[in-house]
Amino acid sequence: MKTTKIIQLALLGLSACVMISCEDWLKPQPLSFYSPENTMSDYSGMLTGIAACDRDLRYMDFYGDQPAIVTELAFSDVAVMGVTDKTSQAQDMNRQILPDANLNSGDYNKIGFYWESYYKGLKDVNTVISRINGAIFETEEQRNEILGMAYFHRAFRYYRLVHQFGDVPLILEEITTPRLDFYSTKREFILREMKKDLEFAVQWVPAVAHKGKVTQGACYHLLAKVNLSLGLFDEAIKAASSVIDAGVHKLVTERFGVDASDPTKNVIWDLHRPENKPLAENTECLYMHLDKYGMEGAFGGGMQIMRVAVPCFVNTKNPIYTPAGNIGILDNRIGDDIVPNQILMYGRGQGQCRGTSYATQKIWDDPNDLRHAPGNWMNMEDLVYNNPNLIDLEDPWYGKNMRLYGEDGRLLCQDTIRSWYGWPHYKIFIPDQEQNIPKGGHSDWYGFRLAETYLLRAEAYCWKGELQKAADDVNKIRSRAGAGNYSAAQINIGTILDERARELFYEEPRKTELTRIAFIYAQTGIPSYTGKIYSMDDFSKDNFWYDRIMETTDFYNKGVKTISGNEFTMSPYHVLWPVPTKAISANPQGVINQNEGYPGTELNVPPMEKAN
Repeated sequence: MKTTKIIQLALLGLSACVMISCEDWLKPQPLSFYSPENTMSDYSGMLTGIAACDRDLRYMDFYGDQPAIVTELAFSDVAVMGVTDKTSQAQDMNRQILPDANLNSGDYNKIGFYWESYYKGLKDVNTVISRINGAIFETEEQRNEILGMAYFHRAFRYYRLVHQFGDVPLILEEITTPRLDFYSTKREFILREMKKDLEFAVQWVPAVAHKGKVTQGACYHLLAKVNLSLGLFDEAIKAASSVIDAGVHKLVTERFGVDASDPTKNVIWDLHRPENKPLAENTECLYMHLDKYGMEGAFGGGMQIMRVAVPCFVNTKNPIYTPAGNIGILDNRIGDDIVPNQILMYGRGQGQCRGTSYATQKIWDDPNDLRHAPGNWMNMEDLVYNNPNLIDLEDPWYGKNMRLYGEDGRLLCQDTIRSWYGWPHYKIFIPDQEQNIPKGGHSDWYGFRLAETYLLRAEAYCWKGELQKAADDVNKIRSRAGAGNYSAAQINIGTILDERARELFYEEPRKTELTRIAFIYAQTGIPSYTGKIYSMDDFSKDNFWYDRIMETTDFYNKGVKTISGNEFTMSPYHVLWPVPTKAISANPQGVINQNEGYPGTELNVPPMEKAN
């Protein structure tokens, strides 16, 4: 009991959630990961600790209503928070995103959730690492395998933290006494330490493992990201090539799985079917988040991705009308021979994650691209008016495809932010095993897959000016999707970001990756594809992250307002999120720095170049 309490108090200054839920966390659990003296004594016990780390990552981004990934996407060029009947949604960033605001709620944002959850996870990871020498292993390989997987988990969390918050406290060992004296550590120092961790991990983590476990490929993939972050482009190429050339993981280019015999489907559809993700034929997956219906530890309610990302086309407050002026679509779940049951087919979306026109329209440069083809991609015009009252009203539009404007030019959708945009049906369609009104059920989800590895290597080649090699890697992904090849002259960081948006929507943490690229531009002084040169001297006032969003967005700083009155605003300093006030104030004997642009920076001190 005493040991468990010390572990829970260790990050008091970093994670207020530990204090809030202290009583629950301190209940005796003799077989729990939180009783390390009982479990972390041998290889099997250490695997239990690693399994807990895998589980924590599963819950971080993608599962549940209003998941944290929506916050990542809303601070990027591909999406905004689309709920329009709440003024609390993170839309007016200049007004809403403050250190003492609500930063841990689906109705607001999940900035604080990321801070608290990643530091909780780091506590668990460091417990495994610090106790490795006290455990008994049959071989040195077993010991180093455990240590390598733990290093992957630590590097994953810090990679995300330093691109969400910048300089943060670096903790590399289990803390066994309460501490209130943490200090921020320089981002570059943290990345260098994570590079060391991953260079060990790639030597010892197995190349082949059960889906849901850390693989050597995943470690190399993350090492490529860390090397890119440090401006080590040759080393990033080497790490990515170690995955691509090994032959263990290959792009899926042939039909497979549950719908393989259906000629109306294609390989893009197959790749994202829940039933297909864990199959041996799926050679593309490097690291998977597991969440199957009925499995022990499955996330309550599943992904709810159809609720989150599908438009609110059944909008009772602000309906969609037919050109004849009648309410065109209702929440009716009884199909007939004329009108399909669209709720059951697509889910009762709430438009929480609303794709921008950049992501839903502008980037699609090839009509043969399967990722944007009919059947895989849905546009609102593909839906039909299904209100059965239209029959009695003798409205000729019953059963016909919806349209945004009437013949007289009148707007027929009252809330185009929340209720009118396209979406990747092939990726978002997750059958719901529990809900009568489909929200998107339980499904495994990609953490890392080989398609991104190719795009990481393409980016590294691009930074070096080796544009034909970059084009070759991008074209691997485009060819699989049926899209035409790019020439070397067409390649720049912008086109690679476009391809990432096409391939990795709702998979990549887009804000993290844009901020990483913004740091590279500022650190290296390499001109951007627009010709602009950036510097670290005024990073929070002038950076690529902000310019990229302003270049592509049709929301932020354009005077766009929601029905509830929120105006979409954003500033350059949002490139880094605010450190929650409660994390800073609960650390009175140290200094956790606040990021520039937010209140509290006057208390900052130079960040350390060492661990706490």
